[in-house]
Amino acid sequence: MYQAIKHIHVTCVILSLAGFALRGVWMLVDSRLLTHRLTRVLPHVVDTVLLGSAITLAVMIEQYPLQAPWVTAKVIGLIVYILLGAVALKRGRTRTVRGAAFVAALLVFSWIVSVALSKNVGGWFAVFA
Repeated sequence: MYQAIKHIHVTCVILSLAGFALRGVWMLVDSRLLTHRLTRVLPHVVDTVLLGSAITLAVMIEQYPLQAPWVTAKVIGLIVYILLGAVALKRGRTRTVRGAAFVAALLVFSWIVSVALSKNVGGWFAVFA
């Protein structure tokens, strides 16, 4: 059962990243596809399954925020990623601000993945320590 949930989780991570990257590119080129109904709904479906599978995995392996530092780091990173994503896709006043937030969100996303893979709070920053 654990492997099935993990597979769902990793698949949703990939789908979430691909969807965000595509929407970010569409934002940068002012594509009308960014306002399409499916573009607005599908990311919420994917991210809901992603979050649900993350919670399920945390319960299965008994690793919880505030108890396991690497899980806490991922949750904090997720909040930062969501905020940057909102600036990148909606809230940024200029294309420059949205573009910078988009790149920063992608970097935070990659750090979250590195924390998940290494189970180290530093993620890929730990390489430089």
